[in-house]
Amino acid sequence: MLKRKLEVVAVVLAALVLSLYSAPSFAGSQARIVRLSDVEGNVQIDRNIGQGYEKAFLNLPLTQGVKLRTKGVGRAEVEFEDGSTLRITPDTVVEFPQLALLDSGGKASSVNVAEGTAYINFSGAKDDQFTLTFGHEKFVFNHAAHLRVDLGDGEASVAVFKGDVQVEAPSGMVEIGKNQTARFELRKDDKDKYELAKNIDSDPYDAWDKAQDQYHQRYTNTASNTYSPYAYGSTDMAYYGNFFNAPGYGMMWQPFFAGVGWDPFMDGAWAFSPGMGYGWVSAYPWGWTPYHYGSWMFAPGYGWAWQPGGAWTAFSGIPRVVNPPHNFVMPQPPAGTGKSTIVVNRGPVSTVGRFSDKLVVRNNSAGLGIPRGSVENLTKISQSVQEQGQMTTRIHTVPVSPSRESGYGESTSRSGSSAGLPMPAPSPVPLAAPAPGHHGK
Repeated sequence: MLKRKLEVVAVVLAALVLSLYSAPSFAGSQARIVRLSDVEGNVQIDRNIGQGYEKAFLNLPLTQGVKLRTKGVGRAEVEFEDGSTLRITPDTVVEFPQLALLDSGGKASSVNVAEGTAYINFSGAKDDQFTLTFGHEKFVFNHAAHLRVDLGDGEASVAVFKGDVQVEAPSGMVEIGKNQTARFELRKDDKDKYELAKNIDSDPYDAWDKAQDQYHQRYTNTASNTYSPYAYGSTDMAYYGNFFNAPGYGMMWQPFFAGVGWDPFMDGAWAFSPGMGYGWVSAYPWGWTPYHYGSWMFAPGYGWAWQPGGAWTAFSGIPRVVNPPHNFVMPQPPAGTGKSTIVVNRGPVSTVGRFSDKLVVRNNSAGLGIPRGSVENLTKISQSVQEQGQMTTRIHTVPVSPSRESGYGESTSRSGSSAGLPMPAPSPVPLAAPAPGHHGK
């Protein structure tokens, strides 16, 4: 039975992947939008609208020209359409000078690491161009690779965990293979110097990066089975809810912990993006694809659920709603010419203590407050929550490593804050994603 349901999910999300690739840009333009897919702690964004840095939050659309920076214990992840990811650790600044759609249909992405530490995992999608710059150096990804870039005081290092890369340095091309580290001098007088070592020194945030990769890999397999690359947002949908076939309505998706009183617009914000204006930004950890493609429908006997639809159109900033109940009032974007973010907080949140491994999951929270991959068997928990109103469950966390003594995947980390817009409390990082066999109705 589980195998059959995973096959259904695979078919549906495979269609979503193809649809996402057919129209990921603004209507009538070559611009693209990528997803701020994880936010922990103090993360700030310069939206390139003349207002400088502001608070960043989960699911914000990122467009060409934006900048991200982390302060204190802040961390963030950016997810590209093909599933490639960029993760940044505390006290890091990254810029996105290019996010464009090529005439060939491929995507051109350019990221500049201005300071701090960033992890890049490029999926190797055909026809896509992904360029990374730092200091005086630049490299263009030609195939799948996973690496870490670290800018220190007067020097930078590139550690390659998977694949290999060629860096264009002032002194020429530098080839860095798997499990190798190249160190570059950034000082003006020494910018031609570099060293290549056949090993990787571990970083305290290596385990955080690896845990996030494990989450994506496990739920990518659940979501799209043999289909790769996957669309951004699909792994979160596979973890936080599932598809079902509703007679008379067809294939639909619904988040766990969504009872009779829940609607899709209980938590989120109206945020301004250049080229798009005001758009709805969902606070739910799965709240990307269902708010920009397809439509939300209220089905009697089922409640609110999302329909992927047939032929999709371009990215939409305002979600489409079908057959709402008579008393439902659709949130409206702010009127006027302002650019301030308007927050909406109406729903319950699942909560965890600052240093606790216990999570209180509440009905109608729809996954808000549950760190990605941190709780096993959400199906069973959802059933209990519907019966009892709430339930306390254990979450899996990883403690922070204060040193760099262990190798990649052996050091540990702990998140510094929540990933949701209305949640200032810290949230844990998953130790490892629970097995797909624990997921699904």
